[in-house]
Amino acid sequence: MKWMRQWFGSFLLLTLVAVPTLAADETFALKDGDRVVFYGDSITDQRLYTTYTETYVVTRFPNLNVSFVHSGWGGDRVTGGGGGPIDVRLARDVIAYKPTVVTIMLGMNDASYRPFDQAIFDTYADGYRHIVESLKQGLPNVRLTLIGPSPFDDVTRPPNFEGGYNAVLLRYAQFVKELAEKEGATYADLNTSVVDATKKAEATDHELALRLNPDRVHPGLGGQLLMSAALLRAWNAPAVVSVVEIDGDKVVKSENTKVSDLKADGPIAWTQEDASLPLPIDLKDPVIALAVKSSDVMKDLNQQILKLSNAPSAEYTLKIDGQDIGVFTREQLGEGVNLAALTTPMTRQAAEVHRHTLRHNDIHFNRWRSVQVPLQDFDTEKVNRATDALDALEADSVAQQRKAAQPRPHRFELVPKS
Repeated sequence: MKWMRQWFGSFLLLTLVAVPTLAADETFALKDGDRVVFYGDSITDQRLYTTYTETYVVTRFPNLNVSFVHSGWGGDRVTGGGGGPIDVRLARDVIAYKPTVVTIMLGMNDASYRPFDQAIFDTYADGYRHIVESLKQGLPNVRLTLIGPSPFDDVTRPPNFEGGYNAVLLRYAQFVKELAEKEGATYADLNTSVVDATKKAEATDHELALRLNPDRVHPGLGGQLLMSAALLRAWNAPAVVSVVEIDGDKVVKSENTKVSDLKADGPIAWTQEDASLPLPIDLKDPVIALAVKSSDVMKDLNQQILKLSNAPSAEYTLKIDGQDIGVFTREQLGEGVNLAALTTPMTRQAAEVHRHTLRHNDIHFNRWRSVQVPLQDFDTEKVNRATDALDALEADSVAQQRKAAQPRPHRFELVPKS
């Protein structure tokens, strides 16, 4: 297939990288004890960019006590929607959780899928200001991340009118950015980098690029990964999972990891216990692979680097816990191999963490949307018992997620090819 040939040709660009500099943990936006509420419309309701973001935090900072609540509702505008008027939504679905951090992404519906209209925009601006004011009143110490509207896809398909709808959304995003600056909030642009990646993807494979945002409004997994990456960049998320550089019988560099029991007589072998796990990215999915190839997701967020300097042999088989991971040349190992782009015990463990992320969010969604809201006029005591039981079930799922995220030691071997 066309995409497979192109992807294979660029695969080593994902695995051969320069060693980055680790951003100080203190610069990351989330802190121990934080509770994050993601608020928005159907794009947040998909629980995709939000769950990617949650899994990144849990795998990159496995001992950081941060919890997440996903409160998107399809069709929402700054005035509210199917879940009730805005003040009901904010009180029930945000303030009630007492978050320390709230993200807000609204605008796709607010701009009404038409050319820019000043009166429609004024309603959006007034409503957005009301949301910010209400959250600051109800949560005096809250830290806000205001997100400009995600893209309407005017790249892979012709615009519906002159200039296109995404250009309208960018005017709304400029207002959100200015409001964030005025209110001392973080601003996250989930539009520009996604559009840039979509343009590169379109130039590579039109049919696959269409699937980044199948209906032009709701991105699929690949597009949502790009959105998550943009949010994490706005939060100063570090790129490094770990860095190990070996030269002969010495570890000359180790970052965010512990290396022990290094042996260099015959196969080069050592035990490595990283402090983090990589973000699990399913590169076997062709659309996700295209999204990664068309962006800086791996470089910016997912660097698990292994370097072997001055390698005596021309080629090595990398084994982890006795499993063959790949064959690499002296030159490739000298430049650095990004293990996060490979199938390893660590990426499989991170995928397990993500499964728990999805499960606990599904439990919460059903508690909220199938019990709490539709049954609010039923017997209060019985509804409370049901929601309490689902809360307990979700707490168990979160505990399993955190347990699964704890790093484990692994035995590495670089075996010379004869």
